[in-house]
Amino acid sequence: MSIMYGIKNCDTIKKAKKWLEAENIEFTFHDYKKEGVDEALFKSWISELGWEALINRRGTTWRKLPDEQKENMNDTSALAAMLDNPSIIKRPLLIHNGQKTLGFKAEEYTAIYK
Repeated sequence: MSIMYGIKNCDTIKKAKKWLEAENIEFTFHDYKKEGVDEALFKSWISELGWEALINRRGTTWRKLPDEQKENMNDTSALAAMLDNPSIIKRPLLIHNGQKTLGFKAEEYTAIYK
């Protein structure tokens, strides 16, 4: 079964969930705001994917960070930012058969499940 991580109110999450449901694909949804965050999990994601991929640098949360914090971002400060405000994480993060996919593109999801 797949797990989707994100925030319920996110438009991209809504699109991804709608796609999965239309394809009758079972998944569980982990809402960072309702179900909390896991530091060890975030550390493993940073190790595997890199903070540069995980942090959404086009979002409001990133833009609100002080310039000094953005300019000096590294694995440690990215982890702290993710724990403090999971809205900064690119959404969704879909895990299927151990494969991690960031963001939503129907073509990518089709390739994963077909």
